[in-house]
Amino acid sequence: MIESNVSLSCAWCAGGGDGTRAHLDENHSEHSLSPSGHLVVAVCLGFIGTFGFLNNTLVLILFCRYKVLRSPMNCLLVSISVSDLLVCVLGTPFSFAASTQGRWLIGRAGCVWYGFINTFLGVVSLISLAVLSYERYCTMMGATQADSTNYRKVAIGIAFSWIYSMVWTVPPLFGWSCFGPEGPGTTCSVNWAARTANNVSYIICLFIFCLILPFVVIVYSYGRLLQAITQMSRINTAVSRKREQRVLFMVVTMVVCYLLCWLPYGVMALLATFGRPGLVTAAASIVPSLLAKSSTVINPIIYIFMNKQFCRCFHALILCTTPERGSSFKNSSKVTKTLRTVRRANGQNVTFAVASAGHPNIFGPNSGGQKTSSEGEKPSPAVGQGTNRPVVSLVAYYNG
Repeated sequence: MIESNVSLSCAWCAGGGDGTRAHLDENHSEHSLSPSGHLVVAVCLGFIGTFGFLNNTLVLILFCRYKVLRSPMNCLLVSISVSDLLVCVLGTPFSFAASTQGRWLIGRAGCVWYGFINTFLGVVSLISLAVLSYERYCTMMGATQADSTNYRKVAIGIAFSWIYSMVWTVPPLFGWSCFGPEGPGTTCSVNWAARTANNVSYIICLFIFCLILPFVVIVYSYGRLLQAITQMSRINTAVSRKREQRVLFMVVTMVVCYLLCWLPYGVMALLATFGRPGLVTAAASIVPSLLAKSSTVINPIIYIFMNKQFCRCFHALILCTTPERGSSFKNSSKVTKTLRTVRRANGQNVTFAVASAGHPNIFGPNSGGQKTSSEGEKPSPAVGQGTNRPVVSLVAYYNG
């Protein structure tokens, strides 16, 4: 079924058997890299495949080994790691082998398989990052602290990521565009070069719904959180400023790395589709492809190893000790909270909750940062009596 549909929809796969190999070799001869170029690509793919596999495998080991990591939000992180790990196992080895030989090695069906699985898992990663950002936004701007035992919402988010990605990557198998050789002929992807209405319409939809839309969600969600951080900065304490700076660094890093990994590939695809023929050379096309594949290495570093929960468990795994008490969301949520109302935003008072080891210090909207209640005093009605202010926990899922 896959081969028959692809053969109907793509010129490159016309014919079979030796004809397929001949076409791949022809594509390779037209867009070939030099032997040294193929060697450089092979080294890069070897590095990406090896460290992507090790990083994501380590994430799964930590998640399975330590119960303190099994919070709803961390399940989203694990879903991203699973998709990245599958890329390293099911896709990268084939492009690595092809680069070492300077040509595609496993024929038409293998090219379709490689193009489908890499496109599907790449979109899963993109959509999961968007779901993660929106989930963080909803959790931190919610009216109450997150329930660390409620997995239903996160399970829906994970299922949505995988099903949504499948919906957008299956159509080329059934005639809406197709998968074919890419760049120097050592990788396969969506056929960016075909200028038919069938192919162009799919590429436009894929670009909008699987690259631009997730980016808009990420920018919106983290932008609102940065707005909340700006409100928090009015309270000049060393602890809160340190946390604010950490969250700001995390947010900027996430957005920049998203753009670095995926924007060049999206631009290359659009140029190949709408630019003049031959505008995108083999060397120019392989660099964005490598950047996109490098997300399998970068994602665990940003979303996992910069997370204090996972860092504490990683140190415990290496040293064969027990993780520190503060490494779980459940434990961190048990410590005393400092509730601070900074200012009226969007017609509502915004209450910020930040974990602290001291007594609750509550700041009213007009107190100028002065404490309005503490232990042994009656809580301020502005905070504790029947209000519906959103509580923003800017620490929970960034610092663990």
